[in-house]
Amino acid sequence: MPDADRSSLDRRGFVGASLAAGAAALMPRTARASAFAAASATAPAAERPAEDELFERSIAELGAMMQRGTLTSRALTQRYLVRIARMDKNGPAVNAVIELNPDALAIADARDAERKAGTVRGPLHGIPVLVKDNIDSADAMRTTAGSLALATSTPPKDAFIVERLREAGAVLLGKTNLSEWANYRSTRSSSGWSGRGGQTRNPYVLDRNPCGSSSGTGAAIASDFATVGIGTETDGSIICPSSINGLVGVKPTVGLWSRGGIIPISASQDTAGPMARTVADAAALLGALTGVDPRDAATTASRGKAATDYTSKLDAGALKGARIGVARNLAGFNPDVDATFDRAIAALRDAGAVIVDPVKLATAGKYGDAEGVVLDYEFKAGLNAYLASLGANAPVKSLAELIAFNEREKAREMPWFGQETFIRAEKCGPLTDKKYREARAKCVRLARTQGLDAAMQKHRLTALVAPSNAPAWPTDHLNGDHVTGGDTSFAAVAGYPCVTVPMGLVHELPVGLSFIGAAWSEAALLGYAFAFEQATKARRSPKFLPTLA
Repeated sequence: MPDADRSSLDRRGFVGASLAAGAAALMPRTARASAFAAASATAPAAERPAEDELFERSIAELGAMMQRGTLTSRALTQRYLVRIARMDKNGPAVNAVIELNPDALAIADARDAERKAGTVRGPLHGIPVLVKDNIDSADAMRTTAGSLALATSTPPKDAFIVERLREAGAVLLGKTNLSEWANYRSTRSSSGWSGRGGQTRNPYVLDRNPCGSSSGTGAAIASDFATVGIGTETDGSIICPSSINGLVGVKPTVGLWSRGGIIPISASQDTAGPMARTVADAAALLGALTGVDPRDAATTASRGKAATDYTSKLDAGALKGARIGVARNLAGFNPDVDATFDRAIAALRDAGAVIVDPVKLATAGKYGDAEGVVLDYEFKAGLNAYLASLGANAPVKSLAELIAFNEREKAREMPWFGQETFIRAEKCGPLTDKKYREARAKCVRLARTQGLDAAMQKHRLTALVAPSNAPAWPTDHLNGDHVTGGDTSFAAVAGYPCVTVPMGLVHELPVGLSFIGAAWSEAALLGYAFAFEQATKARRSPKFLPTLA
């Protein structure tokens, strides 16, 4: 899942009206764009509402329109397909969607029939959702992690969270591009690039990077290609692409959402999470997909702690009396971001928060080597287990076979950067190795006990805040990413929740504010983020600028 904070590791972590449109997802880009556009254009005009009617509408707004009978799920789904054809494959060519679900319109029709018969499954009923292409869906789409090695891979079963999406009545619209293998292949990769999908672009400034391995989801939801999306994170890959694309992102407590059926990096740090344009949308998606999954032992700890409705916790007055610590030693990497951060702190204070400034996280930057060891060991073990779960039809059956595939296909798979992280991980032994066990214990001690836990207990905090990111850097395939600030590692390594919310623009580029809390504190963090969002209204829609003036 995700790319990790570079300060901690050297580099981590549509659908047409016919089956022909689904098959077109595997065509070359120009042919694919034409196929999508032609398929979308087959819908009657009445099923293609004007963009200004539906532009960036929320889950609640769209649900109310469908309930009143002024909108159908089919019309909404078709609207997104038209927009994807016009803006993802043509126009600004954001290139965020890697494949569209040929069954999407049929699913939408089924949800409309249910609603007409009086059955509404919940707030996601008939709502189109995009998911990252490392999350299994047992349908006509592939699950590839962006790799050509898995270009024909069709998992035998839905991921648990995809099962929950279907049960909630959502329309699985398609898969989003990502940094290949969730940015865990090379130490100098370009975020948002995959062998299968190419390079995703930042919709705010197109020559800038969309960040993190969930780059496609971030760019797609920012571009209004679906109502909400799902990303995954190991260290930074929900928070960074959310903040850098002007979104709300939730990196939940590890175990709140199941990892069953998600291509893994780390059993101790991986999680999927919502990416949305508003806190309310993120909260609605978060609650709909919680649950205990026998495939993921970590979810057993969520019993009694997970909610199925986080929207009821949203309160514009939630910051009143909350003790918020300012993690100053996670800031200071960009003067414009610092100025925006200071204005955000003032807004928190004005909303009634008790600000404790500064709060020093004494172990910042001290566990990076240990985190790298943990991820290498867990990646090899987890990936080999995932590939085995695909059964006899798995295109590659181990990390070793994957390395060999990349060498054979280096012209397509490694034109800009290699697979040194793969090679390093392949050298690891089993998870019983002393080196791994000691590294994991160090991570827990420094990120939790002596890190977040110590700071929050000392200052009696309900949450910490820090800037989520530096402004997006220019995409550079030759040299890789140029990450200059933002620290997602504390919450990631600890397995604790983090919520990022837009706090402003720096030269047309979004920057976010992160709320970090103790395990299972998602409801409180979402409440704080909602109160901040309502007080500041800081998010701005992307302008698809070619470059910065």
